Amino acid sequence: MNVRKFFRSFRYAMEGLLAAVQEQNFRFHLLSAFVVVLAGFLTGLSTVEWCIIILVIAFVIGAELINTAIERAVDLASPEIHPLAKQAKDVAAGAVLVFALASVIIGLLIFLPKWF
Repeated sequence: MNVRKFFRSFRYAMEGLLAAVQEQNFRFHLLSAFVVVLAGFLTGLSTVEWCIIILVIAFVIGAELINTAIERAVDLASPEIHPLAKQAKDVAAGAVLVFALASVIIGLLIFLPKWF
């Protein structure tokens, strides 16, 4: 195993995260994650609840990263507007929406009983 290549891959991954931070939706998901983590500390979540919250945050942010990658690849492959390119981007965005809505429901199931 080439150790230098291995550590270089982490640098590339960080560059990808920094590129994603330029996206408005990605920043919104990061802000939402920060608010949820803060609420979790103030609420006193159990270890299992924290595991669920961390997984949900990772899924939403991961989905947003994949969506951004798909959008960039589609833009590169099809610079002009094409119905299939639009569909690919819309479907990827729809996947993020599904994860985000599920995360809201999971968050409500975890937090509401503790608050009321």
